Amino acid sequence: MVISGLKLKTSVVAFFAAVPFLAFANSSQDTVAGHAEPQSAVAHESHEAGHGHEAASPKEKINAHIVHHLQDSHEFIFFSNEETGEHYGFPLPVILVDNGLKVFSSSKFEHGEKVAEVDGNHYKLFHGKIYKTDAAGDLKLDAHGHPTVEKAVDFSITKNVFSLLLTSILIFILFTSLAKTYKNGANNLPKGFGRVLEPLVIYVRDEIARPNIGEAKYKKFMPYLLTVFFLIWILNLIGLTPLGINVTGNIAITLCLALFTFFITQFSANKEYWGHIFWMPGVHPIMKVILAPIEVLGIFTKPFSLMIRLFANITAGHTVVMGLIAIVFLLKDKLTVGGSVGVSMGLTLFIMIIELLVAFLQAFIFTMLSSLFIGMAVQEHHHEDHGHHEEEVNDEIPVI
Repeated sequence: MVISGLKLKTSVVAFFAAVPFLAFANSSQDTVAGHAEPQSAVAHESHEAGHGHEAASPKEKINAHIVHHLQDSHEFIFFSNEETGEHYGFPLPVILVDNGLKVFSSSKFEHGEKVAEVDGNHYKLFHGKIYKTDAAGDLKLDAHGHPTVEKAVDFSITKNVFSLLLTSILIFILFTSLAKTYKNGANNLPKGFGRVLEPLVIYVRDEIARPNIGEAKYKKFMPYLLTVFFLIWILNLIGLTPLGINVTGNIAITLCLALFTFFITQFSANKEYWGHIFWMPGVHPIMKVILAPIEVLGIFTKPFSLMIRLFANITAGHTVVMGLIAIVFLLKDKLTVGGSVGVSMGLTLFIMIIELLVAFLQAFIFTMLSSLFIGMAVQEHHHEDHGHHEEEVNDEIPVI
């Protein structure tokens, strides 16, 4: 069965256009008003303030907003009205496994204010996680404020999952379109956005894969390197939009990507790679015993560095951008509205331009290091041939 590119694109657009309406299938409200948002740090502080605790300062509220922005969520909130407590956005589907499959809209939680009842079971949203509870929503918090009740098995479509699905479909459509240009011959020029993709594909091939993996084996790993490069790059770009998405700043995502590189490296490694780790050639036996544990530890520190580098850089970028935007609210009483907005927007624009570079740079670094680790594992080391080659070169030098 062959599906034309136009039909495929139309179907994908229609699907994602219908997601907000599907998510509201169990709710007739486009926006849900609430007095607080307990799953976010801001709302939790406001909730405590209403029960006799000191009100949160503007700086504490801003810090809480930044932390909430960096976290995953069961709904998209584009903006909120602090005075009325209304939130504008759309919820996402909640999928739980609890004595059967439970599928419902996250709007039932009303931003964590209410208990969702599904098939006689009650669920409460607390700090982004869903817990099983009673009709009153009692989570039986311990002395540290952590729920002691059972947590539901959650397979929900959160913001990060939604973004990953969207990006994956987008990559599939773009590269399917690019591949069609070469179907009838290698001399066909790409059309549309394919003209942007082709130089990037060539760049990954000629500047990353070939130099690090080698001419003989680089083609085997090109699908993975291209996938991870464009996945990280597009996710980073989406994270710079006002949608409030921080996928590559989620350590679970970067851990998963790093594990892919780790397993591909280890399962593709040849015997010489393992020989250099456990019993390095040309090294004294006593030193081999000392160095072997260090080399084994290095197997795990490499993917760990991939995970932390991507997570830390993207999280830091989002934090700085959100902090600069917050200048508008911190300086609104000290500067004129135009002055505070001008300072904030000027600095934010400068950082956003840098973040566009960082979005590409982090995708490049992750792909470059992945290809380097794979190349170290698959390349052949011809120690014996190396000495023989030197003798041949010396024989060619004329003796005067």
